[in-house]
This record gives sequence, structure tokens and C-alpha cells, in this order.
Amino acid sequence: MPGPVPNRTEDLSRARDAHKGGRMDATKGTSRPATIPDPDSDWHKSVRMFWDSVLESGQVDFYESSDYAKLYLLCDLYSKALAMTKLPAILIQTIFGQMEGLLITEGDRRRVRIELEKAGSEEDPVVEEQMDTYFKGLHLVPELAA
Repeated sequence: MPGPVPNRTEDLSRARDAHKGGRMDATKGTSRPATIPDPDSDWHKSVRMFWDSVLESGQVDFYESSDYAKLYLLCDLYSKALAMTKLPAILIQTIFGQMEGLLITEGDRRRVRIELEKAGSEEDPVVEEQMDTYFKGLHLVPELAA
């Protein structure tokens, strides 16, 4: 989805903002067990580091076998590109453009409305206590009798 990176859901002021701009609800399908290929031992060390980091990242919870195949293909191509004496800029641009579809960066994921939560990311108890104190201090204005 082109355009600016949408805000995270919790940053939206109203629930209706989640459907702003005509965003449709997701179409559902059945997930199947994915096959993860082994990385090529001849890959460039930067490509191998990239491969490992993707497999450790949260977006792989959504990957299917075809996503892993695409990741493998892009890593293979990227490794071969890095071995070239003259690296064509259009090739790197194409590889990086194809990586967007694998939801590798936070911006890529937010564009398709996938948000990864940090493990154990609960509200700060101090902030919760301060907010409770604040809300208790608010006084409601009674409705005027008609």
C-alpha cells in the first residue's frame, strides 16, 4: 500500500480512524505449515546476517512457504550482487523494493496494518497510577435540570 506510514492502532484517537481512507477489512484464508529452507553457506556474511535477523523477527509469524522462498531468492541474488566488482544501483533498488513485500521494516508492516508488540510490553505502573490519580481528580458537571 503506497503512501505515508499509518499510525499504530493505539495512537489513533478514535476507532473509526482505523477504517479511514476506505481501508477494507482483511480477507481471511487458511495458513499451512511453512517450510524454511536452509541458508546457502556461500552467501556473503552481510546477507547471512540479514537472513538470520529476519528469521528472528516477529513478522515471520505471518510467513508462508512462498515468503521464505522469496526471502531465499532475494538473499541469493543479493549475495551474488555483493560479489560483483561493479554493483548496479538498479539491482540493489530492485532487491530492496522486493524486500518491502516481506514486511521486514516497521514501516512496511504498519502500511499493511501489522503491529508487533514487544514481549512483556505492559503499561508502566507509575504512569497508570498517575493517570488514575488524574481521572479521580476530574469533577463531572451535573446535567442541568430541564
